[in-house]
Amino acid sequence: MSFLLSCPNCGPRDVNEFAYAGEVTSRPAERPSVRELATYVHFRRNVAGVQQEWWFHRFGCETWFRAERDTRTNAVLATEAAHAEPDGQAAPAEAAVPDVPAV
Repeated sequence: MSFLLSCPNCGPRDVNEFAYAGEVTSRPAERPSVRELATYVHFRRNVAGVQQEWWFHRFGCETWFRAERDTRTNAVLATEAAHAEPDGQAAPAEAAVPDVPAV
């Protein structure tokens, strides 16, 4: 399914220009237990509804941003440039997916 995603720098573009990098999550404490670390690495909420997500504009301005998207309809409700998070967490350092367009 294709939909438009609005880059904070470039405006609305086809979703195939972007790389999805997952839900916005909170990092565990400075010295997490094995359970906390495993939960952070392997589990996601995967809600059927509105969630915050990381996106990378790989075939455009090559910047990270956050999007608020309804996973049931793919309606993008808002996007914002990725700077420091409210809890001090920064955007991912590099794209986590290869530079191959989605089909």
